[in-house]
Amino acid sequence: MTTEITTIDYTVPAETYVAYGADFNMEAVNDAVLAELNGLVPDGVTVLRNGRVVAEGSAAAAKARDLDWDSLVKSIDLDQILASHGK
Repeated sequence: MTTEITTIDYTVPAETYVAYGADFNMEAVNDAVLAELNGLVPDGVTVLRNGRVVAEGSAAAAKARDLDWDSLVKSIDLDQILASHGK
């Protein structure tokens, strides 16, 4: 059984790109952030491209509800991702 947990905004805001003063493949950056995020969450928990967080089973759902999603997103090394996706 799949349970929807929450919806998060993992996408990089436009102001961040402006602050770096460079041209980036924004779709590739957001995809990389999403991949990183999905690598950090417990098994059975998935962040979808639209930001919805879903969990398979009650144990995964309980773990997902306990996560500090803002901190998890902030823990991603955005500098490294941006360095890899400049145009």
